[in-house]
Amino acid sequence: MPLPQTDEGVFRYVRVEKHVLGLIEAGDLRPGERIPSLRALGNRLGVSVSTVSQAYVALERRGVVEARPKSGFFVRTRPARTPAPKTPVLPAKPPTAVNRGALIREVLDAMGRRDIVPLGVARTDEAFLPTRQLVRLLGKVAADGEGVISYEGVCGNMALRRQIAGHLAEAGIEARPDDIMVTSGAMEALYIALRSVTRPGDNVAIAAPSYYCFLQLLENFGLRAVELPSHPDGGVRPADLAGALDRFDVKAVILTPNFNNPDGSRIPDPAKAEMAAILAGRGVPAIEDDVYGDLYFDGPRPRCLASYDTSGHVLHCSSFSKTLAPGFRIGYLLPGRFAAKAFEIKATTNVCCATPTQMAVAAYLAQGSFERHLRKTRAVLERQARMTEARILEHFPPGTRVTHPSGGTVVWVQMPEGVDSITLFYEAKALGISVAPGNIFSSCDAFDNFLRLSYGNAWTPAVEEALATLGRLAGELADGGRGSGGRAR
Repeated sequence: MPLPQTDEGVFRYVRVEKHVLGLIEAGDLRPGERIPSLRALGNRLGVSVSTVSQAYVALERRGVVEARPKSGFFVRTRPARTPAPKTPVLPAKPPTAVNRGALIREVLDAMGRRDIVPLGVARTDEAFLPTRQLVRLLGKVAADGEGVISYEGVCGNMALRRQIAGHLAEAGIEARPDDIMVTSGAMEALYIALRSVTRPGDNVAIAAPSYYCFLQLLENFGLRAVELPSHPDGGVRPADLAGALDRFDVKAVILTPNFNNPDGSRIPDPAKAEMAAILAGRGVPAIEDDVYGDLYFDGPRPRCLASYDTSGHVLHCSSFSKTLAPGFRIGYLLPGRFAAKAFEIKATTNVCCATPTQMAVAAYLAQGSFERHLRKTRAVLERQARMTEARILEHFPPGTRVTHPSGGTVVWVQMPEGVDSITLFYEAKALGISVAPGNIFSSCDAFDNFLRLSYGNAWTPAVEEALATLGRLAGELADGGRGSGGRAR
C-alpha cells in the first residue's frame, strides 16, 4: 500500500520510518526478525530504494534495527524503556524569595557562545526553519516601502494579529485581532503579563521545575515563589494547585501546560479545564506560556489553558521563536481582563515592535504554508528526541533516567545522586559544551543531579560526540572522581 503524498520528497523517509515502527509495535515484526529488503519495502510503499535506505539508517541510529553484513536489517532486542525521572519531594516551606540570578547569568553566557555545542539551549535549529522564505518576504516588504519604517500601533500590526487569531483557533482559543498584543518575543509578553497582575512582595505559584527566566522575573520584581511539583507524566496537578491556593495568599500562577520547560510534561486537557475552573472560582490570574504548543509529536494539537477560560483570568503568552524565526522576536499576549494595564506597560516600555518583521511574518502566515512547515519540523524533532534519549542511555552512568517527551525541544535527565549538575556544567563548558544544570529551574535545591538537554539542534557528529563526552563526565562524577580539566563548584 503506497504511502500518502507528502509535501516534500526529502521527508518521505520519516513516513517510512514510522511505518516500520508501527509494524514493530504491532508485533508484525518481532525482535531478531529480518525486516523487508530496501527494494521490497520500496515497491510495497511506492517509494525509492534511497528513501527506504534513509529510513533504515535512521532506525539503526535510534537503536531500533541493526544491519548485519550480507544479511540485511534486523529488529534489535531492546530493553524496556527506562523510567522517567522521579518527581523530587519539594521541601515544605513558605513562599520564598528567588536568588538564582548569578548562576543563570553564567549559563546564559555559555549559551550565547558560537564556539560551544549548544546542548543547553532550548531552540529549534535554523536548519529546520523557513529562513529563505522569510528573508525573501522581508526583502519584499522593504522593497514595497509602504509603512515599513513607520511605527505600528502599541498592540501591533493588524494583519499579523488577524493571522495570529486564526492560528489560535487551532488551539481552541477564540480570539479577535483586538484581543491580541504583539510583543518582542514571549519573554516580553510574560514580563507585561506578570507586571499587570502583581506587586512587589506578592506570592506567585510556579511549577518546579520551571523555566529559569520565570524565576529571574520573580527575582527582579521582588516576588516570592510558591512551588508546585511538576510530574514528567502529567505536569502540575489540579489538587496541588488548589492546595497552594488554600494555604497561601497567591496573587498569580505561572504555568507551561504544554511541554513544560525543562521536564517536557504536558498537563492533560481535562486537568487544564479543572485548573481553569479553580482559578476562575478564586479570582486568581494565570499566566500561560505556550511557546512549545505547536511542537507536539502525535495526535491533535493540545488545547491551551486559555481555551477553557471564560472569565478572562488567563493571560496567554506565546511566540514564533521556536517555530519560525527566533531573531525576528515576534511574540504575542492575550491579556484578557487585564488589557488596559498591559497596554499601559507596553506603551511605556518599548512602545511597539519592529514593523518590518511583523509585516514579514504576517505575509508568511497568509501564504498558508505554516502548518506544512510545522508538520515537517515536528517529524524531525521527534526523531531527534528519540536519538537523544538513546545516546543518553548509551553513554550516561547506570541509574540515569530520561524523559520521553511528546513535544517540545528538550529532555530532562536525572543522573545518579553523586553527580552534581553544576560541577558537570563547568566541566562541560571547559570542553566546549553548554548544558543547563537542574538547579536553575527551581528556587529550592531539589534538582542538584538533574540536567536539561536540547534535541533541537541539527544532528551532527559534534552533537553525538558532545553527548558521549557528557556521559563520560557524568560517569566520572558518579564514581566519585572529577572530570577532565573542568572547574568544580
